[in-house]
Amino acid sequence: MYPTLKRFITELKTAHITPDRLNILDGLVDYIRSKSQKGEEILLSFICTHNSRRSHLSQIWAQTMVDHFGISRVHCYSGGTEATAIYPAVPETLIEQGLNVIKLSEGDNPIYAIKHSDNAHPIVAFSKTYDHPYNPKSQFAAIMTCAEADSGCPFVPGAEVRFSIPFSDPKEFDNSPLKKEKYRERSLQIATELYYVFSKCT
Repeated sequence: MYPTLKRFITELKTAHITPDRLNILDGLVDYIRSKSQKGEEILLSFICTHNSRRSHLSQIWAQTMVDHFGISRVHCYSGGTEATAIYPAVPETLIEQGLNVIKLSEGDNPIYAIKHSDNAHPIVAFSKTYDHPYNPKSQFAAIMTCAEADSGCPFVPGAEVRFSIPFSDPKEFDNSPLKKEKYRERSLQIATELYYVFSKCT
């Protein structure tokens, strides 16, 4: 794992997670443990409205934590209720926090490969709907990362379970001097909470 990323992960402090958030996260912990004990593949699909910010941060940090803790049979995805593009502040923030982000294509909806070490299998990231062919079709957990997608998708076809784990949208600060700080803050929160989840699944 890249040294900057390893340092970032080792400095995460789960003691700051509030009891109400822990209660939400523990439902996901129980699901992953149950599937793992049965020897089943664990498919996690993180869903937000535009698949541009929070759902990608969640997918990328989840897969990174899976690999950090050496957990097998966990595969992470993301999607939206509509497809747009990954907002540029997302890869910029991930690079700053230690991940290697490689832009594979340009255009309106660029494709990125994200790696936590030189020999790691890359996470392929681009904006897509939750039912895009790239994503699982059945036996997955739908994890709603924003309130809008949560209310807009009370039922996600193919999902065997659904969790609501909303995060505040850093988009609110896109045109403010606080932009970089708020993207760092949201990425840090997501990384911390997913570190907690997978630390309980080892």
